[in-house]
Amino acid sequence: MRNIKNPNQLYIFDPWGEISPKRRQLLEAGWPPGLFREHILPSIPVSKVFRYFDASMGRPTKELYATLGALILQQAFDFTDEETVQQFAFNIQWHYALNITEESDNAKYICPKSLWSCRDIIAGHNLEDIIFRAGTDRLAQDFNANIDQQRLDSLHIKSNMRRLGRITIFSKTIHTFIKNLKRHHPELLATVDRQIIERYLSETAMSCFSRVKPSESRKTLNDVSRDLFNLHAQFKDHSDVAGMYSFKNLARVLHEQCNLTDDAENPVGVKKPKEIASDSLQNPSDPDATYSGHKGQGYQVQVMETYSTEDTDKTQDSLRLIPHVQVEPAHQSDANALVPIIESVEAAELKPKEVLVDALYGSDENCRQAEKHDVEVVAPVMGEAAKDGFSLADFQISEDDRVLACPLGHPPAKVKKKKRYSVGFDALICDDCPERSRCPASKGRKFYYLRFTEKDKRTAIRRRYEQTEAFKERYRWRAGVEATMSEYDRRTGVKHLRGFKSVKYSATLKALAVNIFRAAAIRTARMMPEHELCPV
Repeated sequence: MRNIKNPNQLYIFDPWGEISPKRRQLLEAGWPPGLFREHILPSIPVSKVFRYFDASMGRPTKELYATLGALILQQAFDFTDEETVQQFAFNIQWHYALNITEESDNAKYICPKSLWSCRDIIAGHNLEDIIFRAGTDRLAQDFNANIDQQRLDSLHIKSNMRRLGRITIFSKTIHTFIKNLKRHHPELLATVDRQIIERYLSETAMSCFSRVKPSESRKTLNDVSRDLFNLHAQFKDHSDVAGMYSFKNLARVLHEQCNLTDDAENPVGVKKPKEIASDSLQNPSDPDATYSGHKGQGYQVQVMETYSTEDTDKTQDSLRLIPHVQVEPAHQSDANALVPIIESVEAAELKPKEVLVDALYGSDENCRQAEKHDVEVVAPVMGEAAKDGFSLADFQISEDDRVLACPLGHPPAKVKKKKRYSVGFDALICDDCPERSRCPASKGRKFYYLRFTEKDKRTAIRRRYEQTEAFKERYRWRAGVEATMSEYDRRTGVKHLRGFKSVKYSATLKALAVNIFRAAAIRTARMMPEHELCPV
């Protein structure tokens, strides 16, 4: 049964009136109790959660505003469930933030099971995105956040799991399947080859795979791959077994790590390491984790942040906000993230006029797609210009994108465009040019031709702009996003999580927590004289 207490409800008598003025001031300022109570708690979309509880049947739930608020604070301070129960029961700052005014156990006690159940509902239905959006929108509105300028980067989350070699991945997958087969279908366990059971079922037998000599690793890998293949072949047509989660992992490892052949004697072969995709299973304990060749195993979070080029010392005047956070598998490229993120913040009415990104986001296609949304992408061009010769960027190009002259100042004699541009230069001049060996123009029948596409021209213009002081002044502000990534990890402990659903839940609410901490700092600066400021 639903139990909801409207946080906007007014009181005849102030329930916090017995608190002394200076302690009350600390609740209103300081870290976020007052801000959370006034801005975040009323914004929590409880209506999205109470639909999963019956309106009249069953025991009453814990008060849902306080419960959901506690889950946000849990992620903000990186507390365990047990620590959260203690804070919920005894911390007056939490009571103030969550609008808990009664002294009963029903009001100030919450069991770990209630936290787990509510968290499971949120994570299972992707409600953390709605909670993040509601809280962020409220802060953006109440603090008049300037969203015109934003910057984007990704943060790698290392999955909280052991890194496994290929032999261990095979053996652990087989071990987990046999153990679950014994638990759910003991009658089928007797049909499995006795040697496989003895080799993989017990933890003691499994330990031998961690002591394989390097000289024997290839043979051992072939042996475990054959065992995995035989188990898959034996149960793939058994509907009850094939539906087991551990069997699906077995089939996944076989598909990702092995090549199947028609040879009856050698039906399975192990793939070479370079043939294995980056989204392959990294550890059976975290099947959602993938691999990034640059950063390793785990997940990545795309974080968009607002910034201001005005005086950053005036903290009470500008709120740096995270308007968007998105969790992805680690193997996905940043190059594919920019446009969907722009579309997302546009739908939330938090679209920037310009966004600072690194070169991987700033492909020509991304820049063109962003222009369709009236967003300017400020990013360096991927790769380096030719060091030993001229490039198109060295030619003089007008504001209306016409080639005016070569690097030595000679104008073209002919310009032609079909599918691509063809700019001809006088052959007599080019033949005697001292920089001939460095010039990209190639000799034709009548002219020396410089040929390029529209994309080449846009890239050249961007590369020329990169060398200007105007670009360097604009782009230097991108470096500030690294401080945000550090704050995101240092204050909330975001970097060591496991399981995509759990990572998405935690990383999203922890990003909301960063917004809350930043808004609290501004609120404190506005409320208290400079000599009384307390660190947030």
